[in-house]
Amino acid sequence: MSPKTGKPPAQTAADAFPGGPPLHPQFASLARELHARPFGVAEAPARILHLALAGGDRSDEQASLAKLCAANRIAPPPDGASQVTLKCAGFNLTWERHAEFSTYTFVLRWRGKDIFLPVAQLGLPGDWLAALPGAVIAGMQLALVAGKPPTAKAMDSLFAGRNVVGGLAVGGQAKLWTDFRPDAENCVRMVVHAGALSPRQAGRLVQRLIEIETYTMMALLAFPLARRIAPDIAAIERGLAEIADATTAAETLEQEQALLLRLSGHAAELATLGARTPYRFGAGRAYFQLVQRRIEELREERIEGRQTIGDFMDRRLSPAMRTCETVERRLEQLSDRASRASDMLRTRIDVTLAAQNRDLLHSMDRRSKIQFRLQQTVEGVSVAAITYYGAGLVAYMARGAEAEGIRAHVELTVAISVPIIAGVLLFGLWWLHKRLGKI
Repeated sequence: MSPKTGKPPAQTAADAFPGGPPLHPQFASLARELHARPFGVAEAPARILHLALAGGDRSDEQASLAKLCAANRIAPPPDGASQVTLKCAGFNLTWERHAEFSTYTFVLRWRGKDIFLPVAQLGLPGDWLAALPGAVIAGMQLALVAGKPPTAKAMDSLFAGRNVVGGLAVGGQAKLWTDFRPDAENCVRMVVHAGALSPRQAGRLVQRLIEIETYTMMALLAFPLARRIAPDIAAIERGLAEIADATTAAETLEQEQALLLRLSGHAAELATLGARTPYRFGAGRAYFQLVQRRIEELREERIEGRQTIGDFMDRRLSPAMRTCETVERRLEQLSDRASRASDMLRTRIDVTLAAQNRDLLHSMDRRSKIQFRLQQTVEGVSVAAITYYGAGLVAYMARGAEAEGIRAHVELTVAISVPIIAGVLLFGLWWLHKRLGKI
């Protein structure tokens, strides 16, 4: 409420719908996200150098861009930006920050007669380029040409007779040539004849082509991991098979416990492998899907005698991705097998322990019965002994009475006292057993 008028403060267009409710706190950022990575504009003829660097820190990249902006007297990009386009002296730079890598795409004016030039001759700030944070995971030098399309013979000569891939794209409006092999400077070379494409259409085509190269390399990061862990997976598979065979032959608890210990070791190895692989394999699948999507967007048409980019990737990239999927599936299946084998062994051990406990209880019950019989025997002997000593006491009492002049037949008195004493003792034992049975 306003302290002067007592009314709510007026809402601006930045935080409210005109004449209506307020905007969601994330409305502006979400709206900007749809336009965060616009396609560039490339007017033929032009040279394009694309670099994808992995392992760089965002703050270092921001500092590097700020240094370039200072050298060209332009405003630095805002903090937290994920994509910026800078118009520098002699080139335009588009920088994009992705989850695992960053890309630098330089669009340069055409200079010279050669289709490709060494990077040092492109007119880029060499010291700044060498100091970029991260390591190059993908590089491409793309020549966007206009005028008369190059001949097939010229392209074969340009790519030194290697397998040239390409065809028509964008409904036949553009032509592509590449061999997808890094050159001496580790850049894949590609020639694109823009034909009748507008600068914006050409920019979209160039963006798709450099993304195909970048996402292909990022997808292939999963392949070395798959090859590296494949022998470990095979060894664990053999170990589980041996444990399964030995489980059926195991007869003693010690053998089963030893097998469970071996199985626990394999389970630990699987857990270690599983901790290293899910993200990389999942990212590989995502990048591969992006490659396939970008190839579909090219709308390629075959040129007789040439492989299209889609055919090339289907023959070269798809097998590697299938290998990664197979290794990932084997790892998941091994984890399930190890879990089932562990459950089975634990069940067998529990059954064996239950049988041993049952036998132990039977043995204890048998010993208890024997002890009870011995106790009853001892009680009988005790009754006889106590009766004997009690009769002796009665005899002493009878003789004492005769000594005092009281007539008492000692033998008769003792004879009468024996069954009485024995009866009292037996009744006492019976009463005691009955009381203990109620406890």
